[in-house]
Amino acid sequence: MKAICHSAAVTATVVAAVIALSACGGSSDNGAAPVPPVSPAPVDPAPVDPPAPPPESTEAAPSPVACPAAVPSTASCLGGVDSKGAYYLIAKPAVWNGKLVLHAHGGPSLDAPTAERATEDLTRWAVMVDAGYAWAGSTFRQGGVEVRAAAEDTERLRGIFRQHVGKPTRTILHGQSWGAGVAAKAAEMFTAETVGVQPYDAVLLTSGVLAGGTRSYDFRTDLRVVYQYLCNNHPRPTETPYALNLGLPAGVTMTQSNLSARVNECLALNKAAADRTPEQKARIATIEKVIRIPSSAIQSHLNWGTFHYQDVSSKRTGGASPFGNAGVVYSGSDDDVALNAGVLRYSADPAAYGRFAADTDPTGKIPVPVLTVKWISDPTAFVELDAQFKSVMQQGGSGDRLVQTFTTDGTHSYISGPTYPTLMNALLAWVEQGTKPTPAGIAAACPANEARFGTGCSFDPAYTPAALETRVPARTRPQ
Repeated sequence: MKAICHSAAVTATVVAAVIALSACGGSSDNGAAPVPPVSPAPVDPAPVDPPAPPPESTEAAPSPVACPAAVPSTASCLGGVDSKGAYYLIAKPAVWNGKLVLHAHGGPSLDAPTAERATEDLTRWAVMVDAGYAWAGSTFRQGGVEVRAAAEDTERLRGIFRQHVGKPTRTILHGQSWGAGVAAKAAEMFTAETVGVQPYDAVLLTSGVLAGGTRSYDFRTDLRVVYQYLCNNHPRPTETPYALNLGLPAGVTMTQSNLSARVNECLALNKAAADRTPEQKARIATIEKVIRIPSSAIQSHLNWGTFHYQDVSSKRTGGASPFGNAGVVYSGSDDDVALNAGVLRYSADPAAYGRFAADTDPTGKIPVPVLTVKWISDPTAFVELDAQFKSVMQQGGSGDRLVQTFTTDGTHSYISGPTYPTLMNALLAWVEQGTKPTPAGIAAACPANEARFGTGCSFDPAYTPAALETRVPARTRPQ
């Protein structure tokens, strides 16, 4: 019994000593460092797939449609309606060069969009598909003069193409006529800073209305007041008077045939020159010399100055007009003193002017190469508009990214078959090789494209347009 008790006592003493040493940090009598605990071996985490990139577009996929007859028979076409109600059409050649022409059409029509409009545009620009480019064009979601909305519709179509058709190696934004203003605005709105990637590699502007809404349409205001001075039937003396710079008052309806009838009462534009009265000939001559448009363009510009002006004033600028002729000195008539004393005068509404400028006027801040072409005698988009655009690009810091070209032949709607592939080649060489084109180089390169795309090269590399105010007189503008 005593032995058992002694053994237990010894054991207790040893345990106590161990506990005491542990409490003191585990030091040993010989000063050896403590042994650190052993960490478990690291285990590689299970591989995780990278997140999928966001879709280029959440728009519904387009459907196969028949291509217009003008498009090469080997091409394929797709069509659809985007989430905002814009119709669109896409064409892809059988042998695609990997590049996309994103088109902004001219006009604009005041009617609701239809699929037929996209077909008309692709028919006109089938040369792009023939040259190996994919082509995509939107009708825009609405009719009327609203540039930023049209730019948004164009950018939306770019996403549709990338999501559902293919990823082009280059995207060239092409604007025609009024659509050139849309394309210029889109190139300002959608950039690497606003989109996250550079959406457009370059911009092609053809027959462009390029001075913005606040300057491009001034001559139509002048036409309205000079026409009324000469003819006094739009409105008639028996009708309620209104400010001509409104186009028409909101809610007032008139058809183009009704307007044409009034014009023919006064000017007989529907007759041969030999069948007009001396008074009609004299009125036409006054308009041609004062407004500086040919007789063949009088009716179309009066239409614009009536129906499009009404769209702007009643739907875009709060019921007021951004157009005016205050301070204009008219010249070229047989009696300029009487003319300037007799025409009606209007001042642009400052708020309306500001709203219209914000929507339509270019700022000259385009971060990619821009190439333009204009027929020198264009009666719809005067060549002097290009001088104004150049000035704006210089003021906006983009002057070095602009090259302008001019032709001696053509029409406003289409210059010639070889003109456009030549410009595209020059623009892509600028983008891909850093070779900035010159008007002389483009003129020299064009004839090589005539065998494939038909005759029609008429570039004039020496031409420089005069300032806009040499053709459209200066006026007092809101500050």
